[in-house]
Amino acid sequence: MSWGRLYFALQALGGAVWWIGVATVPAVRTLTLGSLDPVAVAALDVPLFVVASALAAVSAGTVGRIAVTVATVWTALVLAGLAVWATVTGEAGWGVVVMTAATVGSVLALALVLLGRVPTEWLTSGPLRFRTADPGAATSRHVLATTVQIVVFWGLFLGVFPVAIAVAEHRWRLHPALPGPVVTALLVVGLVVLALASALGLASAAAMSTKGAGTPLPSASANRLVVAGPYRSVRNPMALAGITQGVAVGLLLGSWMVVVYALAGSIVWNCVVRPLEEADLEARFGEDFRRYAARVRCWVPRWPIAASVGGVPVSVSSPRR
Repeated sequence: MSWGRLYFALQALGGAVWWIGVATVPAVRTLTLGSLDPVAVAALDVPLFVVASALAAVSAGTVGRIAVTVATVWTALVLAGLAVWATVTGEAGWGVVVMTAATVGSVLALALVLLGRVPTEWLTSGPLRFRTADPGAATSRHVLATTVQIVVFWGLFLGVFPVAIAVAEHRWRLHPALPGPVVTALLVVGLVVLALASALGLASAAAMSTKGAGTPLPSASANRLVVAGPYRSVRNPMALAGITQGVAVGLLLGSWMVVVYALAGSIVWNCVVRPLEEADLEARFGEDFRRYAARVRCWVPRWPIAASVGGVPVSVSSPRR
């Protein structure tokens, strides 16, 4: 059995167990459905979620493809419906959380069943494809572009999205009541961690734009391999800074859902974005990048910082065409 079909088998089992819980445990029904009529929901969900997932696990050919598609589409529709219901009524918040996980799992499993893999290369197609910044542009232009990127991305991923998640957490009644001293401690720790992580992010962005003749975005990436500043200690300081910033914002907001959001982002970045980015770097910089990657770790900083890394000086090295 493939990993995709195995997932659908587990999803069918989990759905069956959940419906048994809804029928027999009032707390499960209240937390996941609120005041929705469980009989009416079950009339659709049992065949389209539980049965369809079971068929997706055991069937091949046309039946299997239809089953995985039906189960995935229905799961996404249930997530959307529950999110609206929970936002309007303040009920069924845990149902939204569970269906969010189920939707992500179903989409990934759907790709594994239909395509045999998760097509991560789609992330680098079209306007997001890997390409270098204009090598003839002035350094000030790269600095300006990097500054705009920081304002936009920090504003969205560290401002708009976390606040929206925190508001939903409160509205869906998923926010725990914390004692005053705990709230104060989270604020202090969050501020310190956010300041340190932001400093790391700014230093990394400065090194990328001034030493690499480019920006942090893969769609306008550096023309030279940067082994200066924080890059002497860790290979991906901007990603490390961004994830830490996200966790810090979660602490400031007292939101466990924002912390999960930040940690989930680290998984996506490490498993999807990083392999694509490092393959591009190896293709462009060859042995210089391989020596650098062999000496400097991806996540854990290297101490003490050396004057050179793997034979590559801390300034820059030219890309191989």
